[in-house]
Amino acid sequence: MAALRLLVSSCGHLGLSPTAAAGPLHTRFRPPCRGHRMTPSDDEQYQRTTVSALERSSPDAQYIEAYSRHGFTISGNRVMGPCAVIPQALLQWNVGSYRDVSVDSLALFYLLEPKIEILVLGLGDRVHWLDPNLLTFMRSKGIGLEILDTPNACATFNFLTSERPSIAAALIPPGLHSDQR
Repeated sequence: MAALRLLVSSCGHLGLSPTAAAGPLHTRFRPPCRGHRMTPSDDEQYQRTTVSALERSSPDAQYIEAYSRHGFTISGNRVMGPCAVIPQALLQWNVGSYRDVSVDSLALFYLLEPKIEILVLGLGDRVHWLDPNLLTFMRSKGIGLEILDTPNACATFNFLTSERPSIAAALIPPGLHSDQR
């Protein structure tokens, strides 16, 4: 009787009634038993999880791997200072700070063939206001602008590049000229 009571109490968590557990031996349900016990070292909560990219979505796409106040590492190439990342190329960008961003400094991006759809602007440590006429001009050329601080611009560029190939970035390293307006 004690064995039957034990079986009934162990089947209670399965939602079975005591009468179902008291049936023939081959129809009785037993709770699942684990083959091993997990220790805190086996639990993912206590271990670091790492992810390795096996293959990028496009071998020709450029990805920003790192940035510092001195420059950027893009697809294994190190660039010092401000840079322009366009499909299939990585160039120095001749600006000193966000104040130098103008129609002339962005000419490269609207003269490209094939046309780019979105230009991600990373303006340093924080987002700065640009001339509204510049934004209107770029929109008239069919280019959308994403104006962000450089860390967020890098992440946005990497995300958008994985989605579509017609993305470019113009980046000023954070901390290069941290002047306030």
